[in-house]
Amino acid sequence: MSQNAELRASAAEQVTRLLTQLADLEELRAELEEDEYEDSKADTLQQLEEFKASLARMAAGDVTLVDDLECIRLATQAAVSRAFQTPEILRMFALKQPMQLRERLTVLQRDRKLGKGIAAATYSVEVVEILTALKKLGGD
Repeated sequence: MSQNAELRASAAEQVTRLLTQLADLEELRAELEEDEYEDSKADTLQQLEEFKASLARMAAGDVTLVDDLECIRLATQAAVSRAFQTPEILRMFALKQPMQLRERLTVLQRDRKLGKGIAAATYSVEVVEILTALKKLGGD
């Protein structure tokens, strides 16, 4: 494996780990003390911010990595800016998984039509996030 491929894989693993950490925090929020939740979330967001800065430095030094690193950088920026509220969608965007995003959209639409337990606000947020991610990835 080339150094570029190793770096891409390492960057993808790092962003996946941090996004999974954010998703886990959201899932466990009810079980955590509010200050513990806020501290953990702030720490994770700080790590994402540091990772974003590191990616910018790497991208500035290696033109061949710009496309992949730019996508990962956009995903970390979105997480930091809270552009995506759904960690699962953010993860799929960061890992450039348009097929999985489309599949998630299809499942959401099907569940909504069948009246399965998704709130209208949650449905709307997730649909907008998926469509935004697909647009940024160059999807339909």
